[in-house]
Amino acid sequence: MGSVANAVHREPWNKGKIVGQKAPFKLKDIWALRVRLQMENRVRELALFNLGIDSKLRGCDLVGLKIRDICHGDQVASRAMVMQHKTQRPVQFEITPATRDAVQKWIKLAELKSDDFVFPSRIHDSPHLGTRQYARILEHWVEELGLDPADYGTHSMRRTKATLIYRRTKNLRAVQLLLGHRKLESTVRYLGIEVDDALEISEQTEI
Repeated sequence: MGSVANAVHREPWNKGKIVGQKAPFKLKDIWALRVRLQMENRVRELALFNLGIDSKLRGCDLVGLKIRDICHGDQVASRAMVMQHKTQRPVQFEITPATRDAVQKWIKLAELKSDDFVFPSRIHDSPHLGTRQYARILEHWVEELGLDPADYGTHSMRRTKATLIYRRTKNLRAVQLLLGHRKLESTVRYLGIEVDDALEISEQTEI
């Protein structure tokens, strides 16, 4: 019996993989989903998707955003700063024009006020969209794109823009700041890049 068990378990499923690492979305997937959400007038989902991509926030921080966190008066700001729940460190993020437009439309449609959560829950006993609900919405997006839900999760949203910025600039320090990581090594692991490559790039960007 032992030999059979050994044969079955010889190679772990996660051999050579970063456990729990989820794939970032590709640009073509981002645009395909945006077009679909716009065409189908899914205002709330478009605001959630765009803000998730721009903010690079963990799921718990994204769903916990309040209107006052991202607005100046009655307008969505071009930049925002929030305290991260996990690290209790502030992190800043940009809100691009397309995202500002999507969020503004959602705020107007839902008639949200300054002290309201950006994404109130539709479940009566929850004040805002929960992380599990967010994960289910994301899984539906992934399926609509014809992708494998096993490869994607809410962290895909956090990783997408960070990965694109890194590929375009090779500036690890910038990505570290945008993700709110304490250590550069965390950013290296998060992006899934080779350590030697990362250190070489880091050395080149030092002043």
